[in-house]
Amino acid sequence: MANVENLVLGGEAHKLTVQEQSNGGKASAEARRKKRDLRAALEVLLEREVSDGSGGTITGAQALTARLYKEALKGNVKAFEVLRDTVGQKPVEKVIVADVEPGIIEEVERAVLDND
Repeated sequence: MANVENLVLGGEAHKLTVQEQSNGGKASAEARRKKRDLRAALEVLLEREVSDGSGGTITGAQALTARLYKEALKGNVKAFEVLRDTVGQKPVEKVIVADVEPGIIEEVERAVLDND
């Protein structure tokens, strides 16, 4: 976890030693391996056949989707958002960054506040 004591600043006086670089590389590789293994295990579980409760079988992914659907129908907003996002209907959030004179910003703010 990052904190002030382990931040590395630029410049000659703060360069990492070869050993520190090697340890960082090894830790990074281990973290990537763990993430890869977890992803592979989850893919197996999602593809595995499970009982659907009525004598048939469905995949783990289908079972989880059905459970999310049931939760969304009960009013669970987070379950709804996961389903919506999964099918590609997530609303797009856009942020526009522009170099605008302060006077124009104040004018726009006044216009917005006047319409409230």
